[in-house]
Amino acid sequence: MTEPVLELLNKSERSIDAAKLLLNDGYPDFAASRAYYAMFYALQALMLDRNLSYSKHSGIIGAFGKVFVKTGIFDSRFHRFVLSAFDLRNAGDYGSGQVISEKTAARTIAEAFELLGEIKRYLTGGGNE
Repeated sequence: MTEPVLELLNKSERSIDAAKLLLNDGYPDFAASRAYYAMFYALQALMLDRNLSYSKHSGIIGAFGKVFVKTGIFDSRFHRFVLSAFDLRNAGDYGSGQVISEKTAARTIAEAFELLGEIKRYLTGGGNE
């Protein structure tokens, strides 16, 4: 694994830690946003490992669905995790009026942790063909 890939995985881990802190401090909207970014950084690491690059969040999310989910490398629930978190991030960051509950933020953090774990497993050879 290259250093840039490792750096993105570490950034993902730090984002999960930050999301937990934000949730514990009573900021579920910002916690959900940080959890989304944890997923985003993990997806960036995955793409970088394959020498794929996208300039938009939607490009990375779409590529994950096409390259990794539709081909059966990752379960489709991980794509749903990211799509849901992306919507929450928009609500949390841009104040679309949607209130994000502590329960929803906690679930999103757990999903980010699970996705990161699967991506790390894949990148370290536990599914990387």
